[in-house]
Amino acid sequence: MIDVFGFYKFKKLTSLKKNKILLQDFLIKKNIRGTVIIASEGVNATISGKATDLKSTITKIKKILDFKKFDSENISKSKFQPFQKPKVKIKKEVVPMGLSLPSKNKKNNHIDPKKWNKLINDKETLVLDSRKPFEYNVGTFKRSINPDVDNFREFPRYLNKLKKTKPIAMFCTGGIRCEKASFFLEKKGFKNVFQLKGGILNYLKNVKKKESLWNGECFVFDNRISVKHGLEVGTYSICSGCRKPVSANDKKSKKYEEGVSCVNCHDNLTQIQKERFRMRQKQINLAKKSGSKHIFQKEFK
Repeated sequence: MIDVFGFYKFKKLTSLKKNKILLQDFLIKKNIRGTVIIASEGVNATISGKATDLKSTITKIKKILDFKKFDSENISKSKFQPFQKPKVKIKKEVVPMGLSLPSKNKKNNHIDPKKWNKLINDKETLVLDSRKPFEYNVGTFKRSINPDVDNFREFPRYLNKLKKTKPIAMFCTGGIRCEKASFFLEKKGFKNVFQLKGGILNYLKNVKKKESLWNGECFVFDNRISVKHGLEVGTYSICSGCRKPVSANDKKSKKYEEGVSCVNCHDNLTQIQKERFRMRQKQINLAKKSGSKHIFQKEFK
């Protein structure tokens, strides 16, 4: 069994290039896989490995980046390794919004999963799913709306249209997008902005299915593709043509062809592309039969 640990921390960081090398070397040493994003404003990561190795890695990350605890964290189990390799990336922002988040003085507007239902059941509350449209389509909360933006940098344009007097309950996968979005709204004068503590993952882990207001599954950016209540691995797979999630129902469509296309991309792919994907899938199938791994079998990005 593999432990999967997600976390983020907003804190001014320096020596990014040096820290990238230190982190990368330690991840490799401990056989930890996943992605760590560091920026001058902080860190955002999801990593996985054996429990003992992961524990020592978490301790090392805190020591290298010089902080005592994370702003948010969640841990789950997987029967398989959800990542192919370790990656440490330096970015301008841990979440690309064109807005720097201060490590201090941000209002504490986090709502515990056990209290979240009461907030979003209030008809006066605007329930805002701050993720991308394809994530929203995999699963979301009852009564939620989605801004329908594919690039998070476009999100402020949508936020500017909201009424300042209306209570807003915001959520995302692990909580980090909401940190920036809620801070943006606070700067604009919004008074009643709330965010789900620990994001959807924390909710699905701590709220029983019979008490839940969540519909569907939660998309995750690793080889699990989606998770359900209790953070069990979900039922979705990834289309090789467009890299979008595909449900069991989607696979019943005539436009779905394993390794080639799905309902989202079938009509947009050229015949040349489809033939190339068919050849790739044929090679993957042959590799599976021989017990080896084909070069195109890579993790979801």
